[in-house]
Amino acid sequence: MLNYETISDNELAELLRSGDRGAFTEIYNRYKWLLHSHAYKWMQDREEAKDIVHELFVALWTKRESLSFPDNLSAYLYTAVRNRIFNVISHQKVASQYLNSLQAFIDEEQGATDHLVREKQMTLLIEKEIAALPVKMREVFELSRKEQLSHKEIAIQLTLSEQTVRKHVQHALKILRAKLGLMAFLFLISH
Repeated sequence: MLNYETISDNELAELLRSGDRGAFTEIYNRYKWLLHSHAYKWMQDREEAKDIVHELFVALWTKRESLSFPDNLSAYLYTAVRNRIFNVISHQKVASQYLNSLQAFIDEEQGATDHLVREKQMTLLIEKEIAALPVKMREVFELSRKEQLSHKEIAIQLTLSEQTVRKHVQHALKILRAKLGLMAFLFLISH
């Protein structure tokens, strides 16, 4: 029976390639703590380091026949752990960027949604106050602001003088400004 503890790394690698479980166990026992320490230095998370080392040894066993080890098994294992660490860090960075962009999108959408809600509330308030205007004044005002007709076009359509149309619009604006306040009034004239 072989004493695996006395066998060199190169011989263990050859035995591993041929499917020798004892060689695999010896490689594991020889390097697991060193590789774990190396992974922990980078990750600062014991569970993450343990997972990295575990995944390395699983891959080492499942791909044993196709692996070509250099002259130095320990260098191969350290390089393999380092590559896995870089993959995890890269994945974490991508995940973090994704989460940050998702949060920014949510924040932006929340802001847009809040803005739309406020705009809708403001529009309803303005519509309520316009509906409270005297009938002829409201009709003139709506043709002016909603239909965007000129004073002359409104005068022709309603058989009024341009002066009367102008007065109705001015009075409507004065009433709405008084009832709605400056912010709502500015919103009204900008839309």
